[in-house]
Amino acid sequence: MTFGAASALWAVIYGVAGAIIGSFVAALVLRWLDDRSVLTGRSACDHCGETLRAWELVPVLSFVALRGRCARCRQPIDPLHWRIETIAALIGVSAGWVAGPDGWTGALFGWTLLALGALDALAFWLPDRLTAWLAGAGLLTGLLGHAPLLGERIVGGLVGFGALWAIAQGYRWWRGREGMGGGDPKLMGAIGLWLGWRMLPGVLLAACVIGIGFVALRHLLGRRASGQDMVPLGLLLALAAYPAWMLMIGLAT
Repeated sequence: MTFGAASALWAVIYGVAGAIIGSFVAALVLRWLDDRSVLTGRSACDHCGETLRAWELVPVLSFVALRGRCARCRQPIDPLHWRIETIAALIGVSAGWVAGPDGWTGALFGWTLLALGALDALAFWLPDRLTAWLAGAGLLTGLLGHAPLLGERIVGGLVGFGALWAIAQGYRWWRGREGMGGGDPKLMGAIGLWLGWRMLPGVLLAACVIGIGFVALRHLLGRRASGQDMVPLGLLLALAAYPAWMLMIGLAT
């Protein structure tokens, strides 16, 4: 695996694209959480409702220039905007650096996982339509000939969904209550359609390790969520799946 000026150029291109797309992802997350359509109306302040001007919509930089407040009403801008924009830019940079011109595939994977992970972290919600988009895009990139092979992707989708579905059903039978959201097996299946079946054990192991670390840190800080140790599994899978894609592409080049 070698990197050079071309890799740096693609990293910049996809990084800028990521910051722009991150602005859309942040709007999607916030509007869906408020039960609003992301396609309805122009971008406006969440407090005063004034339509934002072009210079107020520059990813990250507008937030910094405005010191995190609306230019008109001076109410605080939700920091989720700049956080998602920054992460989306980093996803674009890493995808372009690792895969060059084909980095759009990994960037698309990462940006969709970012939206799903944010929704799961904030509301324990993995929308079926967004998961279906991720699954469909995984199949499409496989049909276009991008690694891994389409057959491995299909097996990965079936194994990913089936494994988590079986675990969820087993837990329900054993404990008599739900232990996993219905969206988690679907997300694992969609991830399998991107990574193929070979990467799935590593993804699940990494997600478990991250989850254990998260719970341990929360206990260390003396924090609990409504008396329960609820962990957003979808977020953990997203955190594990995108680095797995980078590793897969990096080893293949």
